[in-house]
Amino acid sequence: MTNKKDLSERDICTKYITPALEQAGWDMQKQVREEVGFTDGRIYVKGNLTTRGKRKRADYILYYKPNIPIAIIEAKDNKHSVMAGIQQGLDYATILDIPSVFSSNGDGFYEHDRTAVSGSVERELRLQEFPTPEQLWERYKRYKGIATPEAERISAQDYFFDGTSRSPRYYQQIAINRTVEAIAKGQQRILLTMATGTGKTYTAFQIIHRLWKAGAKKRILFLADRNALIDQTRRGDFRHFKDKMTVIKQKKIDKSYEIYMALYQGLTNYDEDKDAYREFSPDFFDLIVIDECHRGSASEESAWREILDYFKTATHIGLTATPKETEAVSSTEYFGDPIYTYSLKQGIQDGFLAPYKVLRVGLNVDLEGWRPEAGKTDKSGQLVDDRIYNRKDYDKNLVIDERTEAVANKITEYLRKTNRFDKAIVFCVDIDHAQRMRAALANANSDLMAQNPKYVMQITGDNDEGKRELDNFINPEERYPVIATTSKLMTTGVDAQTCKLIVLDSNIGSMTEFKQIIGRGTRINEEFGKTFFTILDFRNVTDLFADPDFDGDPVRVKELSEDDEFETPEDEIVEGDPITDEDGDEITFDPPPHEPPAIITGGDITSDARPKYYVNGVNVSILNERIQYMDGNGKLITGSLRDYTRQRVREQYHSLDDFLNKWHSADKKQAIIDELTEQGIVLENLKEAVGKEMDIFDMICHTAFDQPPLTRAERAKQVRKRDVFTQYGEQARKVLEALLDKYADEGIENIEDIKVLKVNPFDRFGTPTEIIKLFGGKSQYLQALTQLEQALYQAA
Repeated sequence: MTNKKDLSERDICTKYITPALEQAGWDMQKQVREEVGFTDGRIYVKGNLTTRGKRKRADYILYYKPNIPIAIIEAKDNKHSVMAGIQQGLDYATILDIPSVFSSNGDGFYEHDRTAVSGSVERELRLQEFPTPEQLWERYKRYKGIATPEAERISAQDYFFDGTSRSPRYYQQIAINRTVEAIAKGQQRILLTMATGTGKTYTAFQIIHRLWKAGAKKRILFLADRNALIDQTRRGDFRHFKDKMTVIKQKKIDKSYEIYMALYQGLTNYDEDKDAYREFSPDFFDLIVIDECHRGSASEESAWREILDYFKTATHIGLTATPKETEAVSSTEYFGDPIYTYSLKQGIQDGFLAPYKVLRVGLNVDLEGWRPEAGKTDKSGQLVDDRIYNRKDYDKNLVIDERTEAVANKITEYLRKTNRFDKAIVFCVDIDHAQRMRAALANANSDLMAQNPKYVMQITGDNDEGKRELDNFINPEERYPVIATTSKLMTTGVDAQTCKLIVLDSNIGSMTEFKQIIGRGTRINEEFGKTFFTILDFRNVTDLFADPDFDGDPVRVKELSEDDEFETPEDEIVEGDPITDEDGDEITFDPPPHEPPAIITGGDITSDARPKYYVNGVNVSILNERIQYMDGNGKLITGSLRDYTRQRVREQYHSLDDFLNKWHSADKKQAIIDELTEQGIVLENLKEAVGKEMDIFDMICHTAFDQPPLTRAERAKQVRKRDVFTQYGEQARKVLEALLDKYADEGIENIEDIKVLKVNPFDRFGTPTEIIKLFGGKSQYLQALTQLEQALYQAA
């Protein structure tokens, strides 16, 4: 009989935990999910290379109904105690908003009840004592304050399923459940704060659908402030409402529908007698959802607020990507504190949103100001007011042709160093600025404009040709337009999944607008190589709107001086000296293949009464640029990748001996590589920086502890010289020789996985099973592999 101590964690789950759940009455198909990955693994960026960290994964999540999680179980093998998984389980339960936590090693269960305010919070249970779904549902209701049968009925309403595999992410699930439960308990004002790119509309759809189906809310109004948002929502998630839904257009009111969508401007005339919303009775709607509610509902005078006050008996849900606009005006004043907040920072840490780098460019006329010489006239002959002009004036009161050209040239230089077909949006001061920026970028990219005149396009509210191209710009499958110039049109409601460059050449006036603009880049699309984005900031706005608690810090911020050029992404990895191989030759890198970029420019017409001067003949140059990058904890680092690696490795291993002991005792070296990745050290990137032929072991010893490195080929050669495989038969020796060759070509991590035996040249020796038999069995093969590794690192 198998000893329980010899069973793997998976075996413990299969033989003990799952049967205990079945015995307690859990439906294994509908109520139990195993090995649930609930994050995507954070994206780490170094240079132009990215890698993902580990996903958070729960062993079991138990559901009362799909997407209503009520318990979590962390499993351990039987070498651990029954309570060994409880702290990890509690960490996950806190993130996932789950009240009941269990740990098990197959002997029984150890339980933590997060609803217990006194008495025993934790207790040990026998395997056959695991609670039933009804018992844990009662505890969940207590945890959530669901006290009446009606509140329970609404809270347990099914989610909408469209027949595909799509299901909400964990944070959407929390937002949906908390909102439905709060409304079931009678709460009338609710605020959800979710960063741009996290699926607010899908979240709103599920909330509305569940409340509507439960009969708790019969007539619902969804308000937005952009046609693009309404169209996107109607065609997207809300399409499932079918003929029960209408969009209010041209103030025409039809009271026969149940779900209404409208622009708030489409319901108000700013004239009490004519306001379209007054055609409905004040109690017509049961629920109003206000998308992007930071745009004004907090302000007493706003059109939003007029509508909300009129329909004051309805429940109001505000959705926003920005928790607070200013100290004076805050959406929380109307709605109360957010019922749930999912920040950009958390989205980046979970791997659902793209991290970003910031390149800050300071032009001389911006940093020092510009004063016209005596009698200076503009291009139309007007005398230019004699004063000092600065960033706030440019393109609003004063246009300097050379400044526009300098910005366009810098954008072009950046794209030439990365990929000229990466989609890019250029945010301008107004429509006039967007037009001129489009022209300057067209001139700077005349070769690509000759291939297709849609390479650069102005996409602004007044430009029909540009607006028609908006869908093509945001469609990952479409190559053109690549660069869009805009002002206000693209700040919200544009889901640009493949936008890799956001250029700020506009005097952004508020945190809200800044976050909306940054939100254009936060989507991830790995199929098209979009895993991070870059902000090119010409107006120093990234400094003005720092909100580290909500946004986190950028991966990297860099300022460049006048003579600096953009480094290629690979050069960025190490600032200062070029990267060389062992012979002192400079190493060059092939950029990863990905789709071409796009640029968008635009803006609104200024209503400023001052004359606008258009001047030229001004000396414009770059004074500085700055770049920093973000480590694994979200802190900014300035310095080289080598220095950063050295520092983090030395934090983990206090001496060379510490590292050597860990390396030699590790069953799999991949475990150490994974550990370092979690610390923010991307060894693949370090490999690019210090030379591909070096072993990861040598890279760490050399970078962190100043040890002279050997190449992989040199290590393999030493093993061959010592002839350490004499005890094996001829065929087994040939397999070990092939493993040595594989190591020399690709590194230690590529020979540790037994799957390597399926590929060339090992397939010539037979199947993996036949190869393992050459050594006498699996344990003997693994022993030979360990001996090979020991021989490789014997010199260290």
